[in-house]
Amino acid sequence: MTLLQDYVIRQAERRPDAPAIVFGAQAVTYGALDDASTRLARLLLELGCGPGDRVALLLPKSPLAITAMLGVLKAGCVYTPVDLKNPPSRVTMVLDALEARVVLASEPARGLVAALAARGVVGAAPRPVVAWLEPGPPPADVPVAATGAELDGQSPTPVPRRRATHDVAHILFTSGSTGTPKGVMITHSNVVGFVEWATRYFDMAAGDRVSGHSPLHFDLSTFDVYGAFAAGATLYPIPPELNLLPHKVAELIRSAPLTQWFSVPSILMHMAKSDVVRDGDFPALRRLLWCGEAFPTPGVRYWMRRLPHVTFTNLYGPTEATIASSYYRVPACPVDDQRPIPIGRGCDGEELLVLDDRLRPVAPGDTGDLYIRGVGLSPGYWRDPERTRAAFLPNPYGPPGDRIYRTGDLARVDGDGTITLVGRSDFQIKSRGYRIELEEIESVLHGIETVRQCAVVGVETDGFEGTAVACAYVSQPGADVTPADLRRRLAERLPPYMVPSRWRRVDQLPLNPNGKVDRRAVKE
Repeated sequence: MTLLQDYVIRQAERRPDAPAIVFGAQAVTYGALDDASTRLARLLLELGCGPGDRVALLLPKSPLAITAMLGVLKAGCVYTPVDLKNPPSRVTMVLDALEARVVLASEPARGLVAALAARGVVGAAPRPVVAWLEPGPPPADVPVAATGAELDGQSPTPVPRRRATHDVAHILFTSGSTGTPKGVMITHSNVVGFVEWATRYFDMAAGDRVSGHSPLHFDLSTFDVYGAFAAGATLYPIPPELNLLPHKVAELIRSAPLTQWFSVPSILMHMAKSDVVRDGDFPALRRLLWCGEAFPTPGVRYWMRRLPHVTFTNLYGPTEATIASSYYRVPACPVDDQRPIPIGRGCDGEELLVLDDRLRPVAPGDTGDLYIRGVGLSPGYWRDPERTRAAFLPNPYGPPGDRIYRTGDLARVDGDGTITLVGRSDFQIKSRGYRIELEEIESVLHGIETVRQCAVVGVETDGFEGTAVACAYVSQPGADVTPADLRRRLAERLPPYMVPSRWRRVDQLPLNPNGKVDRRAVKE
């Protein structure tokens, strides 16, 4: 029975001096990572954490944040990484939904923690208590239950196992259509199922140097972290400030030198448009993987022409199915820019089903709704049984208790069994790898008194974001509402990636013959 923290424990026993994480000038060995995470686990136990208690991580991507993830698991608890760019109101919703016991924070979250304390969200029990994991003082007027000094004083003696493989390891919050983020529960076995397959399939080994591009609140990072540790490889977290500096990302891949890159396609397209990849570049790189959104075929051709020594694999899967559920290794450089890259076939233990509206398999070549079943399926949404029942259905073709998840994607099955995506069936889009429920943005906009009507749509672009979030709106009579006003109001409730980048003020929204907003016309 493997728990996620076991990957580090095993490496520390076998190779304590081997590098586990390299972050700029900072290098952390497996032995040091194991000891530090055990100290943190003991601190959490001292703070009263019990099995299954939730711990929120207000920590930037760093060795400290990864240590915190492992420490929470060793304490038998459940962690939730929080995006520090989220406004305090959204973080409040997450902490309230979690009923978190502890918030782990560090200096980059100083302003956010102070704002949460001022709102009465954190402080003394029954509110989550704050552990300030820094040697320096915490924010003024923020009561803290522990500091870096108490952490350093803990023993690295191992703590007893307190959880089972079917227990929840972490809860990741994604956009929700009702205006409230939804928490996806992911178990140890969900992650282990994918990691064990992926490390075998990609032949990952102790000599690998693995990218950590995705933010820790994004599910792709789960493979970065635990895939690297399962293989005994070295994880190289990519500083988020490099995302807008493609030449810096390229230089990091060269200088590390990385053997595996895994990210959303947006950064790869940004690098391609900036033409920072040379012919035969990155000689140590063995494989390039992407997931989270479609990688436009011209971008794939750019990379494959320049890196003939690298294998290229498209992974597909929503957060609810844990990292990825299918894979497609591109056999050769595509010749047709208009032909999309397939998502392929199910990973071991996973199955993709393309069904009609009566849950019957569609004929090869026909379009249907894409469903997933298998070892990666989440138990559901945190404390939301109604939403869970709506998304996770009984499998009409499986044994009792087996479930399928409706992805919201439309797909077709080719004659050889390969699956290709053809679009979405709902109001959800992917932008820079983030899954965004457009209805959530509209819900917040409808709460602004000066907005009479609005429609939010996704518009395909050639830019870094891939799909831009765009809003058309009608002001209340007599109100002078500017896009700058609305951006400011939305920024108080939504993370930056959900705030529309394109705006159009109109006298009235276009309607279809049924009297509903014509979203196709809005997009045009």
